[in-house]
Amino acid sequence: MKAGTVSSTLMWLVSRAGVSDLCYGALLSAGYRVEAMTGLGRTGAEQPKVILLDSDIGVSFLDLIRSAVSRFPQAVVMAMVEHGESSLAGKALHAGASDYVLKPYQPSQLLRVLGQSLALRQSTGNMVVRSRSGLQVLQLAYRAAQTPAAVLISGESGTGKECLAQYVHKMSGRGDGPFVAVNCAAIPETMLEAVLFGYSKGAFTGAAQAQPGKFELANGGTLLLDEISEMPLALQAKLLRVLQEKEVERLGSHQKIHLDVRIVAATNRDLREAVAAGQFREDLFYRLDVLPLCWPPLRERAEDILPLAGHFLARYGQGELFRLSPEAERALLGYPWPGNIRELENVIQRALILARGAIIDATDLMLPEDERGCRPSTLGSLPAAANPGNQAPGEGLQASRQRAEFDYVLQILRQHSGHRSRTAETLGLTTRALRYKLAAMREQGIDIDRAVGA
Repeated sequence: MKAGTVSSTLMWLVSRAGVSDLCYGALLSAGYRVEAMTGLGRTGAEQPKVILLDSDIGVSFLDLIRSAVSRFPQAVVMAMVEHGESSLAGKALHAGASDYVLKPYQPSQLLRVLGQSLALRQSTGNMVVRSRSGLQVLQLAYRAAQTPAAVLISGESGTGKECLAQYVHKMSGRGDGPFVAVNCAAIPETMLEAVLFGYSKGAFTGAAQAQPGKFELANGGTLLLDEISEMPLALQAKLLRVLQEKEVERLGSHQKIHLDVRIVAATNRDLREAVAAGQFREDLFYRLDVLPLCWPPLRERAEDILPLAGHFLARYGQGELFRLSPEAERALLGYPWPGNIRELENVIQRALILARGAIIDATDLMLPEDERGCRPSTLGSLPAAANPGNQAPGEGLQASRQRAEFDYVLQILRQHSGHRSRTAETLGLTTRALRYKLAAMREQGIDIDRAVGA
């Protein structure tokens, strides 16, 4: 951090004992306005942007962290812990601390960690994160981005693992390079090797011309191997060799191509369990698991729900200003979100279609009433209060609901250019269930291809 870049940053130093004279002088030289305190009792007109808390303060350290996080949610709370008490650092993060340093430390180390934490608060890229647990993951992702090491992202489906991978890419020195994503579960096993490594002309039937693989396309940037757990074991061995040698050969060629690629892998499974079950290579797991990141499910970071909902309202509102009613906000906060952020995005899109005005009501959300949070096997029905604007005169309530449901299916089909499997995923249906629903729509006289524009 360069001197003068934080000249407007007020820092509270709780317990002066945790900072040496050398570090204290370095903070001042870097431009921090440091106020030494003995506790969090005094509050002035200006709130601190950084709070340094020493584990030797003499009161409950973890309680003090929780109090600081609660009273000053926008502040960077930094824990200072003795080197022999590293387990306490983990507890400090769990209590809400933004980051920690182990004593003794050098002034440059303290300034670097503070600079990273402040940079993360100022900009999270396209990520919409307000929760403490989410910000902690971004903090680790930011630090991981500064290294060339492989990153393994785990989390439930729909939590935004690809978005986190893009964040790692953009925050790294490769941010101006390519970001290439491969879904290992969406490509047939017989084609995955050719997609990853490329192939030369005539390498197999149908290879009319040479094609570069995803590794080549990602050279100088980042390659995301999504759903890495679904990769066949035989291909895992070849992938491991590519990662070790940092070079690849196209299928049908013996020419080696040097690679300069950052690998980010993502999975919704526990890879340790997959290794134990013989479904994933142990050596590849350790090659990928250098810097593990785990996205918490949306139900565990409720502070992100409403900001995310607002983000989707702005994205899909087509330039119009929409807002949630208090009842809608309570409904969103009370729902367990088994489909995570992807499900929230779908709910907001549906609500925008059904809304009768600029205020989104709880009935517009059409959230399942199942207390377990399980999605119904169909899209469900419209509540009585949500009467679509295209309802024909004298049309019954059931027909009105069905019309709105069909309109929503067509909307998602158009969004995905008629692609059935992507539409089914967005709707939360199986492809078979979508086929049945499209058949029912055709029986009602709806020309699917014409309506979608396919």
